[in-house]
Amino acid sequence: MGGPGCEKSGGTGVVTLAAADIQKIAEDIWHAEQTGEWTEAPSNRFPGITVDDGYAIGTAVRDLKIAAGRSVKGHKIGLTSKAMRDMTGATEPDYGYIYDDWFVLEGEAIQRSRLNHPMIEVELAFVMKEELKGPSVNVADVIRVTDFVLPALEIVDSRYKDHGPNMLVDSIADTAWCGGVVLGGNPVRLNDVDIRRMGASLSVNGEIIETGAAVAVMSNPISAVAWLANTLHKFGTSMQPGDVILSGSFVRAVPFDANQSLVALFDGLGEVTLKVME
Repeated sequence: MGGPGCEKSGGTGVVTLAAADIQKIAEDIWHAEQTGEWTEAPSNRFPGITVDDGYAIGTAVRDLKIAAGRSVKGHKIGLTSKAMRDMTGATEPDYGYIYDDWFVLEGEAIQRSRLNHPMIEVELAFVMKEELKGPSVNVADVIRVTDFVLPALEIVDSRYKDHGPNMLVDSIADTAWCGGVVLGGNPVRLNDVDIRRMGASLSVNGEIIETGAAVAVMSNPISAVAWLANTLHKFGTSMQPGDVILSGSFVRAVPFDANQSLVALFDGLGEVTLKVME
């Protein structure tokens, strides 16, 4: 399944857009994030745009942000559930960068007015103690180099006015639609818990809206992190010590609005809270 123009997420290794077009889209996405003047989705501009074009745009956005003083603090993995991959026409997950200014401290309130079309997801965050570099990374490698895992909320958001016809490529270009990260404060070692069996619930203003289990994330969130390490290798990069890796959501992404309190409660890891103001 999937909308018009959707394609497999593996790509062909061929970038079809001109370098000037890639740079212009990247500049527009970066401008939109800074100003709230939302831009046009890439697949609305270029109907034949490819997955590899999307990753090239995302890399160009990264370079603009680094030049402006931002830094990469990790990565997020998206489309880890079959339902989301079916919706976008993908056959595997995608990924995006997490930047230093996207972390929201627990107890702080985020302003709804600075967001576009926000939703919230419940995830596990892996924190790296060593570099993790593909190719051929396996689950044992991930366990060996992970310092600890934390409970997390991901704010899902885009810098686009509306969705384009190719949601997969549009997501990849816009850092897999990450808009912020809230980390909990209860770290655990991977050898102290079977995270495949970990459950979590998401409440909005005290009402449980969604429940799920980590096994929904590619059958094992550790496998998702291994997939990411091998995919990053294809693009000439790797996970670094201290990087935060969001391994994918347990639950359906839930829209939220101002004057709401969002709480994820994890088995064995406690809770993570995000408050939203006007």
